[in-house]
Amino acid sequence: MKILDTDTCIAILRGQTAVIERRHGTVEQVVTTWISAGELFYGAAKSKDPVANRDLVGRFLETLLIIGVDLIASQFFGLLRTELELAGQRLPDADLWIGAIARRQRAAVVTGNKRHFERMHVETENWMG
Repeated sequence: MKILDTDTCIAILRGQTAVIERRHGTVEQVVTTWISAGELFYGAAKSKDPVANRDLVGRFLETLLIIGVDLIASQFFGLLRTELELAGQRLPDADLWIGAIARRQRAAVVTGNKRHFERMHVETENWMG
């Protein structure tokens, strides 16, 4: 399973051909999270054309399975946040939740921000470059 992080979703929404081709060429299941869905709708709401961008995000999300949090992912979140805080390395909660979901699913996160997720010992791929 490949979990698209918000930045990869944005690259697809902006029509970046290489990222779109990589998505279509991936044999594993490609999904995103409710966290990224929320971030995409946030970006649409604050854009210059919120109505059109909200509709674009909605149509895009209809093409993906959107996965969420369960008890095991919540346990991973607590563990990851504690480990990083003890090491003096804080990360945004959104990234921690996505990382926890990826750990729970044993999935790779497709992101341009590999550094954050690698600190959580999550497999990553960068389709943007």
